[in-house]
Amino acid sequence: MKKALLALVLVASPALAAPPKGFEARVEAVRQHAGVPGIAIAIVENGKPVLARGWGVRKLGASDKVDADTIFPTGSTGKAFTVAALATLVDAGKISWDDKVTDRLPGFQMYDYWVTREMTIRDLLVHRSGLGLGAGDLLFAPRSNIPRAEAVRRLRFIKPATSFRSGYAYDNVLYMVAGQLIEAVTGQTWEDYVREHVLKPAGMLTSTTDDERRFTTADRAFPHARFNGGLRGLGTQEVLGERDDLARNAAPAGGLAISANDMAKWLTLQLAGGRLPDGERLFSEAAHEEMWKPVLLQPIAPRPDYLKATQPMFYTYALGWDVQDYHGARIVWHGGAVFGFLSAVVLIPEKNVAFSIEVNSEDGDVVRGLMYELLDHYLDQPKDDWPAKLAKFKAERAAEALKLVRAAAAAPAKVGPSLPLARYAGTYRDPWYGDIVVGEAGGQLTIDFKSTPRMGGRLEHYQYDTFITRLDDKSLEPAYVTFALDAEGKVDRVTMKAVSPIADFSYDYQDLLFQPVGSAR
Repeated sequence: MKKALLALVLVASPALAAPPKGFEARVEAVRQHAGVPGIAIAIVENGKPVLARGWGVRKLGASDKVDADTIFPTGSTGKAFTVAALATLVDAGKISWDDKVTDRLPGFQMYDYWVTREMTIRDLLVHRSGLGLGAGDLLFAPRSNIPRAEAVRRLRFIKPATSFRSGYAYDNVLYMVAGQLIEAVTGQTWEDYVREHVLKPAGMLTSTTDDERRFTTADRAFPHARFNGGLRGLGTQEVLGERDDLARNAAPAGGLAISANDMAKWLTLQLAGGRLPDGERLFSEAAHEEMWKPVLLQPIAPRPDYLKATQPMFYTYALGWDVQDYHGARIVWHGGAVFGFLSAVVLIPEKNVAFSIEVNSEDGDVVRGLMYELLDHYLDQPKDDWPAKLAKFKAERAAEALKLVRAAAAAPAKVGPSLPLARYAGTYRDPWYGDIVVGEAGGQLTIDFKSTPRMGGRLEHYQYDTFITRLDDKSLEPAYVTFALDAEGKVDRVTMKAVSPIADFSYDYQDLLFQPVGSAR
C-alpha cells in the first residue's frame, strides 16, 4: 500500500507549462515597492529547473547584483538537510528513526529523567518534546560563544512547558542534539557530514555549511533589517554586521548558505523522492516517505478576512517539513529565518512542482506573498495581490505593538528603585544560559550577557525594581530586567521579558531565571 501511494505522488499531474507570465517583472516590482535589497528564486517543474535567477543587489550601497549563484543563509529550511543526513544513516543501518537518543548519544539529558530515557531521534525532529516555543534559543541567538556540545549539555536545565509528546511547540535546540548525534555516530561534525554526504552528492557545490567558506565566497548576500522605527521590523532598511548572525552551535537547525541554482537541485531531489539525476539515490524511498509523513498537528491561528484564503484546514509537522493543505492540494514546505535573511522552500508534490524564495532582509510579507502567488498559479487559482495583503497585515500588527510599547514607555510608575544602584551590581547565573554581569559606575547600571558576544549596554530605570536594557547593538531586542529582593533587601533573583510584544521568539528572555553569584549583594 505504501509503495502504491508513493507511486501516486511521483506520477503527478503535470503543472502549468511555465511560471506566471510576466513573473520576473512582477518580482522586481514587488522587491522595489517593499524596499528589499535582493531576492533569489528557483522553480522546478516536472524534474527540470525552469527559473533560477536573482534580482536586486547583494548589499545596499554596493552595485554587486544578486544572481543564480549568490548564496543566502537559509535558516530553518536547513532542518530538512539535517533530516536527509540522518536518512543516509538510517539507510546504512547505523540508526533508526525510533532509536533512543541516549543509545546513540551517551550523556544526553533533558530536564526530566523519564523524557531523557524515552526521547527518540524522531522526537528530536518534530517539536513535541514539551519544551516551550523557542526554548533555549538564547543559547545561540543572536550569536553565541558556547560550543555545540556544551549547549547540548545545558538542555538538562531547561524546564519543560508541557508534558512530553502532548503538543507542538517549535524549537531549534533539539536539532543541535541531532547534529551532535550525527557526530557521535559517524565521527564527523555535522558540517563535514552534510557537506560530504548531502551537498556534494546532490551537486550543490556553491552551497556551504561553514562560515569560512561563506565569508570568503565573493558572490554572497549581506543581511539587512529595519530597526529605527521604534520596533524591529519598522523603519528604513539598514545593513547588519555580516558576522553578527553567527550561531554555529545551532547550525544543524539552520546553518546552510545556498544559491538559487543549488536550491533547484535540492528541489529536484525532493520531488524525485531522493533519486539523483544519475539514477543513484541520496536516500531511499522509505526514508522519503518518513520525511513527509505528518507526525503531529500544529495549531492554526485565525487570520483576518482578507487572508482567509491562505488559512489551511490542516497544518502538520513531519521530519523537518511542514505539511498542510492549500486549495485542496498538499503542500510540503518550510520557512527559514536568520537575522537579516528570510527564505521559503515549497513543494507541490501532486503537481511535480517546487520553488524556493530567498531575500536578504526580514520582509516576510514579500516571501510569503510571492509564495502564495506561485501557489495560486500552479493550482489554477485566481490572481491576488498577496504581497500587498500581507504587508497590510504586517503593518497592522506592528502598529498595534508599537502602540503598546509607547503606552508602557509613557506611563511608568514613578516608584523605585528600592536600593542604591551599587547594590544591584554583581554576577547572576541562569542554569542553562550562563551569566550576566551587572555593573555600576557613576550612577549608571550596565549589563553584559556573557554567553552572547557584543550583547551589552546600559540599564535604564523603568519603574519599581525593573530596568530596561539600552544595548549598544541597536539591532538587538531590548528587555525589561526585574530584580526581586529577599526579606533582607538583597537581590534574590533576576527575571526578564522582551519589551516588544512581537519580538522574535528566539529572544526567549522570559525563560531565564538568574540568581546571584559571587559579588552579588
